[in-house]
Amino acid sequence: MSTPARPEQPVLDLSQDAVAVTAQLVDVPSVSREEKTLADAVEHALRALPHLTVDRDGDAVVARTDLGRAERVVLAGHLDTVPIADNVPSRRADGLLHGCGTTDMKSGVAVQLRVAATLPEPNRDLTLVFYDAEEIAAEFNGLGRLVERHPDWLAGDFAVLLEPTNAEVHGGCQGTLRVRVTTTGKRAHSARSWLGDNAIHKAAPILARLAAYAPRRAEIDGLVYPEGLNAVLIEGGHAGNVIPDSCAVTVNYRFAPDRSEAQALDHVREVFDGFDVELTDSAPGALPGLAHPAAAAFVGVVGTEPKAKEAWTDVARFSALGIPAVNYGPGDPALAHTREEYVAEAAVLECEERLRRWLSA
Repeated sequence: MSTPARPEQPVLDLSQDAVAVTAQLVDVPSVSREEKTLADAVEHALRALPHLTVDRDGDAVVARTDLGRAERVVLAGHLDTVPIADNVPSRRADGLLHGCGTTDMKSGVAVQLRVAATLPEPNRDLTLVFYDAEEIAAEFNGLGRLVERHPDWLAGDFAVLLEPTNAEVHGGCQGTLRVRVTTTGKRAHSARSWLGDNAIHKAAPILARLAAYAPRRAEIDGLVYPEGLNAVLIEGGHAGNVIPDSCAVTVNYRFAPDRSEAQALDHVREVFDGFDVELTDSAPGALPGLAHPAAAAFVGVVGTEPKAKEAWTDVARFSALGIPAVNYGPGDPALAHTREEYVAEAAVLECEERLRRWLSA
């Protein structure tokens, strides 16, 4: 019996422009935890470039120049996508490239690869990070794994995460935490409700405090980070004829990066004073770091006013290593994860041109 032929390993042609490279990347499916084929192709393409040193950990690939420059900058992007929604292979029409990951964030990865291939002698040493499993639980995040296992691979003076930002610089990021605010009562038959104590009713003050909450707007380095405190889930009840004896409101706090995780939790506990508050998830924010010379030069090349990142991103992992970082990439973040996901071809080419100018001026 003959052995079935193995699928041919895709080969990336980095001599094509960033739009074409994006299409190549989109046409290699890489849903989270299934990035190996694409990681193999990226590694193969980078090892063919003699000016780079290439390392790999799992499905994360890191390439570096070693030219002895005064500064080292890190360009980072994730290889994985959310599950495909009948939007692979890619399709080009009317100046747009359609397909899963075009915006989030294979167009950004394509820009990284083009910079790697076409700038053998940049004015700053480069570290290019391509990592896995960003779109799922933090425990699987490939950049987080590199931080733990190989922090020396990530060393640098400044980092750019090529997440979609509509080709604008988004400095730092918000922190985020989730808590469960719980109430307890006493079960009883709903026909004799006076014999019980309704835990769901006792959650009303929690919701009232949230409704009355006035979120802070923190200005940091000229960027304004709006905070938010919101109920995102309510759990309670046992059956249609039972007075519930427990209720939990899950609350998400998006906080400005001038607060630490501990300070953010203290604030939430203060808001819900008198209730049982349990922390279930937390991640720190990242300060914008725009005062660094490399960051200032980058903002100058981009030519638009930077904005605060109104979300959590992996720039926080660089910030934890003491590396100031910004988000900058082609694509509209509102299109990320949608069936109709696309990126404007002009935006991809513009991002490549700006990075090239910054790294060769």
